[in-house]
Parts: sequence; C-alpha cells; structure tokens
Amino acid sequence: MAAEEVLETVDRYKTEIERLTKELTETTHEKIQAAEYGLVVLEEKLTLKQQYDELEVEYDVLKQELEQLREGLRISAD
Repeated sequence: MAAEEVLETVDRYKTEIERLTKELTETTHEKIQAAEYGLVVLEEKLTLKQQYDELEVEYDVLKQELEQLREGLRISAD
C-alpha cells in the first residue's frame, strides 16, 4: 500500500508540475507579447513626435515668411 500511495503522490506531483509549467509558458508568452506591443507603441510615439517636431519647424518657417511678406506689403503700400 505504501508504494502505491507514493506512486499516486508522484503522479499528482508530475501532473501539477506539468500544469504549472504550461501556465508559466503561457504567462511568459503573454508578457513577451505585451512587451512587443509596448515597443511598437513607443516606436509609433517616437515617429509621431518626430513628425510633430518637423511640422512645428515648418510652421515657424511659414509664420516667419508670412510676417516678412506682410512687412514687405506694408513698405510697398507706404
């Protein structure tokens, strides 16, 4: 009887180890996917920030050109 109980206990432990291993694998996979998604979001944020900075510079240049044109028109009108 004792040997039979030991074998049953060993089988339960093996089953539990298999379940925990599967759960750990799934959790690890989910965390990796979340990290990859986070990296994609950070890359997109960086791209958008660069585009915003470029547009802001272009806006400032166009604003300055507009002011110069207005000043030129004022001088021409006088």
